[in-house]
Amino acid sequence: MRAILYTGLLSSLAAATQNAQQQCSKLAKKLDIDNATVWFTEYVSAGTNMSFPDAHPTCTQGAVTVGVDFCRVALYVATSNRSGISMEAWLPSNWTGRFLSTGNGGLNGCLSYSDMAYTVELGFATVGANNGHNGTSGAPFLNNPDVVEDFAYRSVHTNVVIGKQISKAFYSKKHTKSYYLGCSTGGRQGFKSAQSFPEDFDGIVAGAPAFNFNNLTSWSGHFYLLTGAPGSPTYLTPAQWTAVHADIMTQCDGLDGYLDGILEDPQLCHYRPESLICPPGTPANTSTCLTGTQAATVRAVFSDLHGANGAFVYPRMQPGTELLGTPYIYFAGQPFPYTTDWFRYVVYNDPAWDPATLGPADYARADALNPSDIRTWSGDLSRIRARGAKILHWHGLQDQIITSEISPRYYDHVARTMGLPGSTLDEFYRFFRISGTGHCQGGPGASFIGQGRSAVASLDPEQNVLMAVVRWVEQGKAPESILGSAVVNGTVVYQRRHCKYPLRNVYTGKGDPKHPDSWKCV
Repeated sequence: MRAILYTGLLSSLAAATQNAQQQCSKLAKKLDIDNATVWFTEYVSAGTNMSFPDAHPTCTQGAVTVGVDFCRVALYVATSNRSGISMEAWLPSNWTGRFLSTGNGGLNGCLSYSDMAYTVELGFATVGANNGHNGTSGAPFLNNPDVVEDFAYRSVHTNVVIGKQISKAFYSKKHTKSYYLGCSTGGRQGFKSAQSFPEDFDGIVAGAPAFNFNNLTSWSGHFYLLTGAPGSPTYLTPAQWTAVHADIMTQCDGLDGYLDGILEDPQLCHYRPESLICPPGTPANTSTCLTGTQAATVRAVFSDLHGANGAFVYPRMQPGTELLGTPYIYFAGQPFPYTTDWFRYVVYNDPAWDPATLGPADYARADALNPSDIRTWSGDLSRIRARGAKILHWHGLQDQIITSEISPRYYDHVARTMGLPGSTLDEFYRFFRISGTGHCQGGPGASFIGQGRSAVASLDPEQNVLMAVVRWVEQGKAPESILGSAVVNGTVVYQRRHCKYPLRNVYTGKGDPKHPDSWKCV
């Protein structure tokens, strides 16, 4: 009898698989999408090791293995007569009724296949797009504002509208809830959707958003002007930045009540680099102290950037990021490539523009240009509030690419613009500062919060930002804190609750500091 039942079960599973395969193969014919060309549909079996040979070489997209069966749809959608997006929809067999869009990073036109794999395994019908161009260079922007418009907002919005059509055609019914997951440029895209297309999502997870994008790009480029090239009097070696980091910890690590090499609130740290100035008679080229000129470089790095007539441009780099940022990001003594590309191919349409000439006039020009309102700084979120959608905003406090000090500025800007206290903002918008976490992931702290496939310690909504926003949208339970995990070689070595802004974390002085209950939000 058991053998008969088992055989029957296998037959049913085989029939279901065959039906899903046929449904996937026929999907292209069912789609009626304006200005679109469906390249292919394919049924992907669970456990398939997927590679992406058609991805642009600069995207460095590694292979991914997905643990569920799904139908993969790839297509091109024209957004104008000289621009368009490449996008994919992944439609899982274990569909929960939820729809999700992923975002992008930097200036890139690379699909976030890792995020797509992460979310499709969780039962989301997932879409991703190339941001209107292929590869990580900004060269496709040259003399083509339509491609810039795709990058600013249109790629994600188009990808969402079309993706929902594809999902409905495949499942023969509409999704129940719609979500967004992105970080960096992806975080900005999430907030751009909230500001301009509030109907697109019921729940948004936006990490380390590239807020005030025009000024961010200027800020990113100004570090080269501060440090100069290697060998310049203003330049610090990696060993000297290591000494600066140790001195920052000496001055500021105890502000949260515990010495662990992590600043729970870098905004409290007002670092004084002059303490590292070399005593008279110190040999040249020392790795443990600074010249007065080098101390001035450090002070400028940790100071707000201002432009012409003292106009505020962007907040300081937060202290504590030095080792994550050396020697390959801002302090390596070379221009930041995204700044160079943006000014060459968008601001000036001049491939010969020299990043060493960047200055206040360029800051002002870039911000005034603001193509397709890429600034993403509107403080009016009333439309997304009115439809009951939720925003979970987070930022790592050791972010070495987008200073975490921009995020509380935006949150406070929303509060002032909408005339709402934090208790009312809490109804639809919450912001969490994640200590010891670098740009979107990594860092020495409890940085695993479910923000991506490689940073999942648990699917419990208390420990996973994506599942936290799902619970908030579908059950009405908002997150009060995010329980992060520090993971070493696959093992959780400690956990810490990250506080909802404006609260900050302090050690109570009692109990094991590796246990989250030994800390409190104040």
